[in-house]
Amino acid sequence: MSIEIRFNLRQRDGFSLDASFSAPGRGVTALFGRSGSGKTTVLRCVAGLQRARGTCRINGETWQDDATWRPPHRRPIGYVFQEASLFPHLTVRRNLEFGYRLAPASEHRIAIDDAIDLLGIAELLDRAPARLSGGERQRVAIARALLSAPRLLLMDEPLSALDHASKQAIFPYLEGIHNELDLPVLYVSHDPDEVARLADRMILLEAGQVRASGPIGGVMTELRLPLSHFDNASAVVNGVVSAHDETFGLTHVTCGGNRFTLPREDLAVGTRARLQIHARDVSLALNAHHDSTILNIFPAVVADTRDSGSSQMLVRLRLEDGQSLLARITRRSGVALGIREGMIVYAQAKGVATVGT
Repeated sequence: MSIEIRFNLRQRDGFSLDASFSAPGRGVTALFGRSGSGKTTVLRCVAGLQRARGTCRINGETWQDDATWRPPHRRPIGYVFQEASLFPHLTVRRNLEFGYRLAPASEHRIAIDDAIDLLGIAELLDRAPARLSGGERQRVAIARALLSAPRLLLMDEPLSALDHASKQAIFPYLEGIHNELDLPVLYVSHDPDEVARLADRMILLEAGQVRASGPIGGVMTELRLPLSHFDNASAVVNGVVSAHDETFGLTHVTCGGNRFTLPREDLAVGTRARLQIHARDVSLALNAHHDSTILNIFPAVVADTRDSGSSQMLVRLRLEDGQSLLARITRRSGVALGIREGMIVYAQAKGVATVGT
């Protein structure tokens, strides 16, 4: 089960798309890049709204190749745009029912009541779209897309028009879709923190071409790529909640042989947890210091180093279980400690946060 994409398109404005990638047929694959890199164009080509040469196969179904072309209405997708495209003359309930009627009953993946519960919109059913907040409109739009029985969900920067508080409120609902529905998602974003929280895999686009693709943890920490050089560069580490310390209000998450400690989270022991650690919050030492206020100190191998500007150095670290961390240190410190590829150091992470399950 996989998504296979190969598109070649030349537009009148001079933009050229020459993008090829494959992704798992489940989970969230982020299309990431700067404005104008081709993210939305790829989504429109997948939907059949823009006709490009090439191939589009979704979990064994050929939607497009040299001999096949499925028009948009024959591509079973749910499309969520930046601005919720709800029918203004219909209530929330009627908008949902419209989406549900788009597909034969035998192809429905989720019942209306279940979609309402999953997106937390029961109290909104009798309202008109004009009486909804931006976040509420997007949750209704997502529910309607799910009710159209899609085999692929396309999401084009669905949170970009929302303020910070609204984004934080909608994240758990997006994670619920990821965890509860066996549905592949192509998710367009230019926000690295958003991608870190939601995506399993990343396709990095630059000027209409695929610069890199792979699991989110690898692409975000690859020093040859621009993501690792952003001011808010970070690593994503996956683990399992192993214990809670009620006395001090802490939660422990085990990742391989390492145990991360963070402020108390309302997560059951045994629950999967995704952690985000920013490069600016990781310092390095040659020895483990136990007389420190930093709780998260782990042995790691220096996998790669690269200068970042005239005064800083980025260090990619490999943990015991093969997952990666990033550290941003001064070049002066890097030289003083003799930081080089292959050496063993101790990573000291003073900021660790759960960003998903």
